[in-house]
Amino acid sequence: MTKPIGEVNLSGIKKFGSGKVREIFDLDDRFLIVATDRISAFDYILPTLIPDKGKILNKLSVFWFKTTKYIMENHFITDQVDNYPDELKKYKDILFDRSMLVKKAAPIDVECVVRGYIAGSGWKDYQKTGHVGGVKIEGLKQGDKLPYPMFTPATKAHSGHDENIDYEQMKEVVPEHDAEFIKAKSIELYNFAHDYARERNIIIADTKFEFGRLDNRLILIDEIFTPDSSRFWNPELYEPGGSQASFDKQFVRDYLLSTSWDRNSPPPELPHEIVEKTIDRYKEALERIVSTVK
Repeated sequence: MTKPIGEVNLSGIKKFGSGKVREIFDLDDRFLIVATDRISAFDYILPTLIPDKGKILNKLSVFWFKTTKYIMENHFITDQVDNYPDELKKYKDILFDRSMLVKKAAPIDVECVVRGYIAGSGWKDYQKTGHVGGVKIEGLKQGDKLPYPMFTPATKAHSGHDENIDYEQMKEVVPEHDAEFIKAKSIELYNFAHDYARERNIIIADTKFEFGRLDNRLILIDEIFTPDSSRFWNPELYEPGGSQASFDKQFVRDYLLSTSWDRNSPPPELPHEIVEKTIDRYKEALERIVSTVK
């Protein structure tokens, strides 16, 4: 385990922006994305770092970008620091295993969510409306497998909470032809990854994608099929009717819900035990899917 990294600044390299976990640097015709060890929950960045988390997220995204490129073009170029521009090579100790060079694309302003099982905000919406992604389904329990994978997009909030929308509402934000393409590719990607992971003893219950536009074509960007962007469940302990044993950050959300934190003020530090158990879950996800834990 290495010393956790909470912020990355590279002297002489222009920082384009910072997300909840990733730092983005502008290299003129490309971006450098660096995954930190920050963790977020309930739209807050927590004050506690999770050692090696950024490396695990980066390794998983690199693996999936390479594995799914025949389904959908993506922004990944390389994660080999020796192939980075010369001005970045002196930062190898920081960038190794937690960074990638990517193509520049203009993000589409919609979170593209696919649900194979009912959980999270999808479950909350279902309890209120009896619908999943605008489709009425009767008799679901929390954690149930859906009749088929469902595309349930959300608005991409730059502050505050994302809001679930239906496909018709998405077409008000994205041209209809693009919306149809994004929906079809999102479901195809989910089906591929779900089957791949299931053979390796993980259920991918749901996931979210981001798409961008490059030279008038749509490509996949950001991260894919990580414990931050997906729900990874343990099939050995899967039992519909409640929360599931997972290899993702739901474990941290569940801990925070057990505290007195009101989710409207600065979040508390995570206890050492929660940090250790979170690391173990992320490593288990990587090991089961990629089998390359170092």
